Amino acid sequence: MVDAEANMKKNDIPSLGVGLGFRPEFMSSIFMNREKIDFLEIIADHYIDCSPEKLKELDLLAENFILIPHAIHLSLGSVDLDLNYLHKLNTVIQRINPPYWSEHISFSQVHGIDIGHLSPLPYSREAIDAFCKNIERVKKSISQPLILENISYSIKLPGQEMPEAKFINEILLETGCGLLLDVTNLYTNSVNHNYNALGFLNEVMAERIVQLHFVGVDIKNEVIIDSHSQKTSPEIWSLMEEVFKRSKVKGAVLERDLNFPAFSEITEELDIARKLGKKHKQWN
Repeated sequence: MVDAEANMKKNDIPSLGVGLGFRPEFMSSIFMNREKIDFLEIIADHYIDCSPEKLKELDLLAENFILIPHAIHLSLGSVDLDLNYLHKLNTVIQRINPPYWSEHISFSQVHGIDIGHLSPLPYSREAIDAFCKNIERVKKSISQPLILENISYSIKLPGQEMPEAKFINEILLETGCGLLLDVTNLYTNSVNHNYNALGFLNEVMAERIVQLHFVGVDIKNEVIIDSHSQKTSPEIWSLMEEVFKRSKVKGAVLERDLNFPAFSEITEELDIARKLGKKHKQWN
């Protein structure tokens, strides 16, 4: 019953196409290239406890683009939710009324203390139960559909009872949420932790994939770093195509946070993703 309801909700989400993670450095360029950007993903936290000028920025973006909020600090894997943060996050989301919003399968707070990064969860039944309990609380506050993102991680926590794909599947089944599959995170983890990315794609619930993230990576001391600072590599494009073969997705978002290139390089990557999606009949 939960699975049928979740699939129905995915079908109700509009097909968005290829979008860009908004950064203030892109402000003028995105308006000069509006026809090349199907939608924008915003970092919701940037508009929590912000200045009136930032709220005007948000309203301007919402007047011209479909916006998808991407939250960072809800810490769904923590024992307790920060209800004050949840209330403020809901205020931002309701201000723009998006077709869906996203957060991470991770935790970033311990007993209310921010640890400064997104940390992986132990793939255990206990972690699933705590995570799903928090999702239930969130859904009582925020009515828009929630999709959950796989993160990149440098270490695996002890106490693993199952593979990551099964852990994610259990969460998706029990919460009815969709999946934000970060293709770059998947590639990064598969190389750093020596597992088969295609095997992961074969195991994870492809029918639940709503959106993708993609960007290039750095390599330091033979370790791949998801720095959001490089052009998307052929390996990641290839992995994205494998996703398109397995699932009908609603949108794909290029995330670029550092080492900003000429905006023509950004629109070139958006165009590659758009053509790749259309090749596999992803968007009208």
